[in-house]
Amino acid sequence: MTELSAAHDAAITDRGRLAGSAYNGDRDLAARQSLYRWQTPLYDLPGMVAEQLSDLLGLVVDVGCGNGRFIKRLRRDRPDLALLGLDIAPGILDGVPGPVAVADATRLPIATASCDAALALHMLYHVTDIAQAVGELSRVVKRDGLVITSTNSDRDKAELDDLWERAAGDVLGTGRGPSRISLSARFSLEKAPAYLGEEFGRVETIELPGIITIRDPAPVIAHMASYHAWADQHDVPFDVTIERARAILADHISRHGAFEIRCKGGVLVCRR
Repeated sequence: MTELSAAHDAAITDRGRLAGSAYNGDRDLAARQSLYRWQTPLYDLPGMVAEQLSDLLGLVVDVGCGNGRFIKRLRRDRPDLALLGLDIAPGILDGVPGPVAVADATRLPIATASCDAALALHMLYHVTDIAQAVGELSRVVKRDGLVITSTNSDRDKAELDDLWERAAGDVLGTGRGPSRISLSARFSLEKAPAYLGEEFGRVETIELPGIITIRDPAPVIAHMASYHAWADQHDVPFDVTIERARAILADHISRHGAFEIRCKGGVLVCRR
């Protein structure tokens, strides 16, 4: 592991940073979620998860539930299910319908084989020991149970990476600046099956490609600014780079009418 990747991993998984800054409320997570309003096709990810659980009864635990987007949908569509939300950040749980608890994904406070399903959606890349967390998901789910995870591809939103590097280069006067931090790189759509395959005999990957078409800089800038908890990891003045990205984006939209972002996420459904 290089020094750069070690620093990246430490920043992405630091519990104090996650609980105290990145997810001490839902503003930043909501900004990243809201960008997908402009995606074509428009995927109903909470609905897809609910559909995967359609034949299931009992207890579903949402590990790393964040602002409760999936729990709220399941409470509406599947009031027959018992739901438990867990997250490492107390602040983001304020608006999540209970029961909820603060917990670490690598040490789940749940009895072995007590859950009918476990969700770990867009969060395993934040765990210090991904293999241990996958083992915990396997431990708490019944033998015939279901584990559903999600993440992004290594090729997701490359246009935003390019925009950041252009803006950072302008700020530094270097042409191209350093890359922005990637949250999902540790557990990307390409890497996830290997982790999950250690515990589950069947891992189905449902790819969700699309194009986000933006005609106003605001949602893109809100998305980029939502990484402010990792501002110190960018080797460039963060706020100044954000403002330079806004100017580049506004100019692009003025000349071309829109800014397109190719995105690719996915859901992984795991069974023994």
